[in-house]
Amino acid sequence: MKISAQEEYGLRILLQIARSKEGDNMSIPVLSQLEGLSTAYVGKLTGVLRKSGFINSNPGNVGGYILARPAEQIMIADVLHALGGSLFEKQFCDDFVGKNELCTHSVDCSVRSLWRVMQLSLERVLKRITLADLCGNERESTKILMSYLESESQPELS
Repeated sequence: MKISAQEEYGLRILLQIARSKEGDNMSIPVLSQLEGLSTAYVGKLTGVLRKSGFINSNPGNVGGYILARPAEQIMIADVLHALGGSLFEKQFCDDFVGKNELCTHSVDCSVRSLWRVMQLSLERVLKRITLADLCGNERESTKILMSYLESESQPELS
């Protein structure tokens, strides 16, 4: 499984904005410098984040970007989906048909079931993680994220 550059850098930019002092706008040049990215690329990523409703822009000399809503209300699953989509999407099998028009396993595919279960498991965890959960240092974030993983592995009582 690979995380795309757009997902990685887009999430990091969103975290920079979330970690900024309340009321401070984060400009493209500042975000570019903090993340070591070109201003053009930061502009592209902030455009995706703005169009997806995660950040708002304030024009002018002291303008920049702020979160559109509190970090506690921004789910990481939604952010990653906006930046890159799902790991496994329904048309996935159409992309791997080999030399044929249709996949030779289009009717009965155990590999497809693997990708579906992986996507479901990943989404279950990511839908619980908020941007606020990632705003602390690595040790704090790891503790929070591990608690989500541990509670996910507990058997469900019906």
